This record gives sequence, structure tokens and C-alpha cells, in this order.
Amino acid sequence: MKNNKSYNLLYIVTVIAVTMFFSCKNNYDEVQQIGVLQNEPIGVADTINLKYTDSGKIKADLVSVKMLDFSNRSFAFTEFPKGIKLTLFSDNNRKSVILSDYAISYSETDLIDLQGNVTIITQENDTLFAEQLYFDQKREWVFTNKPIRFVSPTKIMTANAYDSDKDVNVYGLSEITGIVNLD
Repeated sequence: MKNNKSYNLLYIVTVIAVTMFFSCKNNYDEVQQIGVLQNEPIGVADTINLKYTDSGKIKADLVSVKMLDFSNRSFAFTEFPKGIKLTLFSDNNRKSVILSDYAISYSETDLIDLQGNVTIITQENDTLFAEQLYFDQKREWVFTNKPIRFVSPTKIMTANAYDSDKDVNVYGLSEITGIVNLD
């Protein structure tokens, strides 16, 4: 009888141990989220200046008063609620400056959504004004389907859609609403 009781006790302990073993799961992502609210950024930075280099050459310089890092989300992004100044440098030493009141950069798509008083100033002082633009970092392409105003030394153009390379060398306007030639 005593042997039977110890067998039953061993059986019960084994069942409990196996159940506990299989019920536990190792979920590193959930452990990382302990103490972090889902709607809060995982990092906050004030007064930043990020420089992107490639082969020792500066390709971009981003300046912002505030940056919020939401890389803890399933679709990670970085938010710049107080705007940015993004200076882009090309291989042929051309420089373009992009300003906006607000920006959000999506990590997975390499897309930057620029909003509010968006301005692009080229090295030749051509200036583009828009309320919203997107910058595709992979293709180094700027585009929007919202109204824009393009001012150059010789003309002012308005349109309802725009796309160009980062240097505004090659650009396209769609649904042109006006062209004013300047002397």
C-alpha cells in the first residue's frame, strides 16, 4: 500500500511538472513590454542632430527639437512632433533642405511623412511649398497628391500633385493649376 501511495504521489508530481513545463512560454517581446505603456514612446530625445554617412560622406543631416521613438510597436516609427530640418547632400555636392512642422518616419517602409508648412529649398534657390509631402528614403524621391506651389527665379507654378528626386533635378507636376512667368 505504501508503494502504491508513493507511486500515486510521483505520478501527480510528474503530471504537475509536465503541465507547468508546457504551459510556460518564452516570449521575449512580452517581457520587454513589462512596465511600458503601449501608447507611450520607448525613448524621447530633445534637441537632436542625426547625421547619416555613407563611405565617409555625409548624405543627410536631420535636426529636430524633439524625437519620440516608437520602435516598441509592431509597425515601428519615429515621430518628430515639433518638426524637422532635413539637409540632403548628393554625390555631385548639391544640397537640398526640407523643413516641416511635423514629421513621422516609418522604419519598415523607409518613408517619411512631412506635414505642415513643408518647404524644400534647392541649391539654386528653387523653393517648393506644400502642406504634406512624403520622402521615400530608399528611392530618394519626394511626392505628394496635395496642392503645391513651386517658385523658381523664372516662374511660379501651382499644381495638385508633385513628385521629384531629392535634388529637384527631375520633377513632375500633375493637374497644373497655374503658371506665372517672371522677368
